[in-house]
Amino acid sequence: MSKKLFVFFFFSLIFNALQAQEIKATVKINTPQLQRTDRKVFDVLENALREWLNNTKWADDQFQPEERIKCSFTINIKTEVGDNGFDAEVAVQSTRPIFGSSYETPVLSHMDKDFSFTYDFNQSLDFSRDNIDNNLTAVLAFYVYTILGLDYDTFSQYGGDNYHLIAQQIINNIPPAMAGRFKGWQATDGGKNRNRFWINENLRSPRLKPYRAAMYNYHRNGLDLMGQNPEKSRGTILAAMEEIEKSNTAYFNSMIVQMFTNAKREEIIEMWKQGQKPQRERVVQVMTKLDPGNTQRYLEIGS
Repeated sequence: MSKKLFVFFFFSLIFNALQAQEIKATVKINTPQLQRTDRKVFDVLENALREWLNNTKWADDQFQPEERIKCSFTINIKTEVGDNGFDAEVAVQSTRPIFGSSYETPVLSHMDKDFSFTYDFNQSLDFSRDNIDNNLTAVLAFYVYTILGLDYDTFSQYGGDNYHLIAQQIINNIPPAMAGRFKGWQATDGGKNRNRFWINENLRSPRLKPYRAAMYNYHRNGLDLMGQNPEKSRGTILAAMEEIEKSNTAYFNSMIVQMFTNAKREEIIEMWKQGQKPQRERVVQVMTKLDPGNTQRYLEIGS
């Protein structure tokens, strides 16, 4: 390699590192029941979404490549509607590294079942918060900002405020005709307060600020310090879980508490198979209240 080429390559690496975006997303589109649409359409869309998600500048802060938030979007196509419409569901997941370890803790694990969109082969993927006309990119952008907000909340108390606000702006800027056609944006869509509107409402609700503070303590003052003092960290995490239990009482059946149990269930079960018996028993009490449908799983903690 010539000296000039080496210098160019070296500074290109530096420039790319400085320009590294905020998320490191994987995208998978499953199409088990296609009747009319060529699978190649979704292969192209899968790659286009991955490029769009990973190359868009979402946040104001500068991220190093190793700091990018790992997340995944798994889209399951359920039915074809006309020539270019699709009813689907999307599973959204994100993780966060734990200080001083190779472990990555799940922060978000959610299945959005009201995900419909239109797409033409090789259609460009555009998104503007001020002029929303594409439900496909609007839904994924909403979840990117929610992922950012949740991630920032785990590193500083209420650190995700700005990103939860941007997610709210997306909801507010969905045109009425679009909101009527594509479900999940309005409070009444789907029933049982379970859609994108309510995710964002919960994360901005004053009644659930203690929940967000607990998520900071669970991660920053609990998991991040586990390698230094496991017993103290478990005590901090238990206290955070008790605050989440109080939040669930103050805002009963809130969506984000359900999302917490979906993301953390396996982690909590494994974490609390160790530790002092009184703490383990208290964890079982808390989690069976928060996640009664999985009571039998939590009983493994005390066994």
